Amino acid sequence: MKKTSTFIDDSYVVTYTVNQEDHNSRLDNFLQIHFQSFSREKIKKFIAKGFIKILNRDQKLKSSTKVKAHEIVEITTFKKDFPLESFDGKKILEEQLSILSETSEYVVINKPPFMATHPTGKHLFYVATVILEKMFSQKFNSVHRLDRETSGVMIISRDNSFSSKMTRLFEKREIQKAYFLIGHKSKDLTFPIYAFEELGERPDFQPEFFTHCFPKGSGQGKESETKFIEIHQGSEYILALALPKTGRQHQIRAHAAHHGFALLGDKLYNGDTNIFKRFKDKIEKSEDIKKMQIPRHALHAIALKIPDPVENMFIAPLPKDLSNWIEEKLKLDISNLNTLIENLIKEHL
Repeated sequence: MKKTSTFIDDSYVVTYTVNQEDHNSRLDNFLQIHFQSFSREKIKKFIAKGFIKILNRDQKLKSSTKVKAHEIVEITTFKKDFPLESFDGKKILEEQLSILSETSEYVVINKPPFMATHPTGKHLFYVATVILEKMFSQKFNSVHRLDRETSGVMIISRDNSFSSKMTRLFEKREIQKAYFLIGHKSKDLTFPIYAFEELGERPDFQPEFFTHCFPKGSGQGKESETKFIEIHQGSEYILALALPKTGRQHQIRAHAAHHGFALLGDKLYNGDTNIFKRFKDKIEKSEDIKKMQIPRHALHAIALKIPDPVENMFIAPLPKDLSNWIEEKLKLDISNLNTLIENLIKEHL
């Protein structure tokens, strides 16, 4: 199926050419296949509002309209229809990304929380590559990704050959990464902590993308390794650096939870996955909000070290939301903390 997509100011236009196998399909069914992140009700509203067009057709479209092979279906979505989530009755606000460094091959950014790496599903506008393309009027490619909730340093390619080179370096584990985290302690901790548990999914467990820890050498998951270094430890909370040697899904969050310090604000690995489900369904309870404390998991990609061809280290300062929590809850001086973290990064990365 041929697809084209274009971002125009605060709207996103995508076209699909109808394949022979979709000939005579209902318009709403056709759209449901290609926009699985949208509910059937949402699609019907888009059709009713005229956001859906079949090019070279003049008549008003209905959900029951039949599409024909080789026709072009055009869908327009608008940024205002996709606000960020809310937390404790307050809307989460967009933050600007900042540029840490740039060359003719790449741009290094400090990605704010809740910004997607590249367009996917409902996340089409508050997206790192989309914002950079508008800023620089050129195409950008993500060569690695961070979860939407995870903030921090990312390298975005503006050159295909550089993308290929970076992909190889990530695969060969020649690029080193450091993450800052706030953990909610469930026991006394002695650092450094080395996590070697294999990571994988269980077909009998929901949600299906939950990453489980299995004993090293069990063959139940994929080889994984994370080193945790203490920054500050109190009676309830831990500030630490995570140095992952592998790059598995949810690796740091799963390893941290398994070793007794699930991340603050982590709706999935806090010991009760029902909290994640309630937030997902927008039926969270007051006690869920009280337990999470902040809108997202407290994980920040604080440093990235690449051979380029000479060695380069990029450090993204602590974000406002985590800094504010630390100052309010732990009464620590952020300037001193940033200096301590930077020294630890230079020592261990």
